[in-house]
Amino acid sequence: MKSASLLLVFLFCAASNARAQAESPKYQEVFYASGNLRIQAYLYKPEGDGPFAAVMVPERRGYGKSDGEIWRNEVGRAQSQLIPRLEAEADDMLAAVDYLRGLPYVDVRRLAVMGWSFGGVVTMLATARSTVFVAAVDQAGGALTWAGNGYMRSALVGAAEKSTIPTLFMVAQNDRTTASITTLAEVFKKRNVPHGLVVYEPFTPSGEARTAAGHAIFSSQGASLWEKDVLAFLGTYLR
Repeated sequence: MKSASLLLVFLFCAASNARAQAESPKYQEVFYASGNLRIQAYLYKPEGDGPFAAVMVPERRGYGKSDGEIWRNEVGRAQSQLIPRLEAEADDMLAAVDYLRGLPYVDVRRLAVMGWSFGGVVTMLATARSTVFVAAVDQAGGALTWAGNGYMRSALVGAAEKSTIPTLFMVAQNDRTTASITTLAEVFKKRNVPHGLVVYEPFTPSGEARTAAGHAIFSSQGASLWEKDVLAFLGTYLR
C-alpha cells in the first residue's frame, strides 16, 4: 500500500478485502485480544526501528482465523441486533489500538481509521466513541442497509452527531444509495466538523456484481479511482 511509508493508518475492512491486502509482501500475521476473543490481523511495517508508519488490517470477528461468529449467524433476521454486533466490532477496532500502543516502532500520535461497507459503519461507531484517531475514511458505510434498517440510519446519524474526527465520506452514484454517506456529511457540515465528500461516477465492476454495482468501487477493482483522494485527505491530518 503506497501510504505505508508515509502515514500511520489503522485500516478496518471486510474479511475478503483483508485477505486481498495480505497478498502483497512485507506483512506480518499477528493476533491480539479483544475481550475474550483472539483477533487475527495483518501488520505492514517499513524496514527500520521507527517510530514510523504501519498499516494494520484486522480480520473481522468470525472471519479468517479470528474468534467469534460471522455476523449473519449472530444477527440472523433481527434488524435490531445488527448495530450491537457492529458496536462489538468497534470494540475490536479499539482493542487493536491498544495492541499498536505496545509496539515501539508505531507512532500512536498519528492514527487513522478506514473502512468499507460494514467497515465504514464500524469506523463511524468507533470515532463517535474515541478521539484516538486524527482522521477517518468512511467508504459507503451502511449503503446496502440504510433504506431497509431504521436502526442503521439512527445509529449512523447518532455517530455523526457525536464524532469530532475529520472524516472523508466516499460513495459511488450507483451504490444502493448515496444517502448513508451524504446524510452524514451534511451532519458534519452543520456541526462544522472538518470533512470531505466524494461521490464518484457510476462504477461497473468486472464479473457479476452480487450487490449494487457501485458498491464494488471500494474493492481492489476500483482502488485506482479513489486511492489518491484517500492519500490526500489522510496526508492533511497525519503529516
